[in-house]
Amino acid sequence: MKKLLFIFLLLISSLVYVGFQKYVDFQKGVSAYQKGNYEKAFKEFTEAAEQGNAGAQFSLGVMYDQGRGLPQDDKKAFTWFLKAAEQGVAHAQFNLGLMYTQGRGVRQDDKKAVDWYLKAAEQGNARAQANLGVMYDQGRGVPQDDKKAVDWYLKAAEQGVAGAQSNLGVMYDQGLGVPQDDIKAVDWYLKAAEQGNAGAQFNLGLMYTQGRGVPQDDKKAIDWFLKAAEQEHADAQAYLGVMYGQGRGVPQDDKKAVDWYLKAAEQGVAGAQSNLGVMYDQGL
Repeated sequence: MKKLLFIFLLLISSLVYVGFQKYVDFQKGVSAYQKGNYEKAFKEFTEAAEQGNAGAQFSLGVMYDQGRGLPQDDKKAFTWFLKAAEQGVAHAQFNLGLMYTQGRGVRQDDKKAVDWYLKAAEQGNARAQANLGVMYDQGRGVPQDDKKAVDWYLKAAEQGVAGAQSNLGVMYDQGLGVPQDDIKAVDWYLKAAEQGNAGAQFNLGLMYTQGRGVPQDDKKAIDWFLKAAEQEHADAQAYLGVMYGQGRGVPQDDKKAVDWYLKAAEQGVAGAQSNLGVMYDQGL
């Protein structure tokens, strides 16, 4: 919700030069929305949107998307996002891409998702850039292309998108679309990990266990595995089981090893399930 509200508020300063009445209606809607008076906000946004105010159209899309003061409705959200997107609102273009990706309110279509992500990305929308990276990375709606994936991840990563930073770390880690480089992988993992990205925290833990791009350090590995594991990252939980079982970076503790193996096993990690079986078999 906070992300969408932030985007919603950004539109206030960007739509000053639209027609006066629809601008006034839009501002009334913004004021009502901020006060939690969604019924009034809906009324004012509708009046402005029907006069062509792109911000109001986008805001109606948000209200339908979130079910704010009215029944949640993906199709109506899509309709209003489309009207705003056709007027060049980048956040609406991004949301359309997301809806096509997920098949929400419209038939799932990766090619159309890419088209809308591209429109938003070319306006500098960081999340659209990140999602374009994913589409090229996975070959969804476009031919698979690691170099183009890296290009889009980099644009988003430089704007602070943690998921893109994490994915860029993976690309450097594995040498996909770029020369393999452990130091750059660690740099990007760290940027994402410090923002709380669990995947990056886990991967950073691996880099410390292996001494890749950083000096080998089991204690730091434990710190990063724990951060990821506390976010329910299953592989991090499994690795914590290993670290406690072997006494690496922590005092050896079979009970804690079992606790972490169990958490990972319940999420379907086969290695953790196997190790848990061994622990029960040997009474550890």
